[in-house]
Amino acid sequence: MSRAVILRAVGGRLSLRLERRTLTATLLLALVLAASALASLSLGSQATAPGEVLEALIHPERSEIALVVREIRLPRIVLAILVGACLGVAGLLLQGLVRNPLASPDVIGITGGASLAAVCFLALGGAALGEAWLPLAALAGALAVALLILALTGRNVTPARLVLIGIGVAAALGAGTTLVLVLSTDTTAMRAYVWLTGSLYAAQWGEVAGLAPWALLGLPLAMTLSRRLDVLALGDEMAIGLGTAVRGTRFALLLLAVALAGASVAYAGGLSFIGLLAPHIARRLVARGHAGLVPATAIIGALIVLHADLLGRVAFLPRDLPAGIFVAGIGAPFFIFLLYRWRR
Repeated sequence: MSRAVILRAVGGRLSLRLERRTLTATLLLALVLAASALASLSLGSQATAPGEVLEALIHPERSEIALVVREIRLPRIVLAILVGACLGVAGLLLQGLVRNPLASPDVIGITGGASLAAVCFLALGGAALGEAWLPLAALAGALAVALLILALTGRNVTPARLVLIGIGVAAALGAGTTLVLVLSTDTTAMRAYVWLTGSLYAAQWGEVAGLAPWALLGLPLAMTLSRRLDVLALGDEMAIGLGTAVRGTRFALLLLAVALAGASVAYAGGLSFIGLLAPHIARRLVARGHAGLVPATAIIGALIVLHADLLGRVAFLPRDLPAGIFVAGIGAPFFIFLLYRWRR
């Protein structure tokens, strides 16, 4: 009996081969995510029984806590899931693109570029144009930094060269962001600091609606391009021999990773290490092949952000701490461990 399941689109022009182990692990992760979301809906300044939460979701007219569940907790949870999924998949795409396990949007400066562009947008009074322009500013900054890193690495793109240049660019961008904040008004600086630390505080349905199109378009597109990542992993010469347009594929993957990371930063701030942690955890749970890694990484990224935000909400009541604090507390030691193991 075959251990793999073949998924084909209508007409048979697109097919994905997934191992049964991958499908099982992904299903279990999805169940864990659903249970975690329900638990997060139930916990807060005042704990609520899961049954009451379900009643507030299904029959809001009968529930006294419908406003709290549906308008305060639920948009924050949905935004956490979307942000985690986008950042996790963005990291997976970058790692597969450059064949470097240390690559992620924040490590090589893409997140820093989005942050600097967004802070400049706010400092220069761009908010008067409307909130809808903020994600576009963040995306422009992320894309500009990605192109800058590619230009600095040149044609000889080695893992060490890319990571070192990315870390240097990220440090410069961080200094630039700090300078802009210092020169900004107090109101702008306070507003920028809220999401620069990676906070989902006071998330509303408008922010969910803004990020949802990027996630609903970008994540399925990542699944579609997953087979090309497998081909690129064989090396440029083999990929060209198999008929893959290497440069075009790399540019498309880079553009997709930048879009997912930049949109996430615009709505949730500079959450670090999600794109580094989620792909590595997914590789431990599912079989090889990016077709299975994409959904698993998305769910794991969502779980990381969801639980980090839950800790920030309930662990230090009445304070509501940014989720980025807890993610960085785990991600920084993990990054050091990867650097130590990689040098060997």
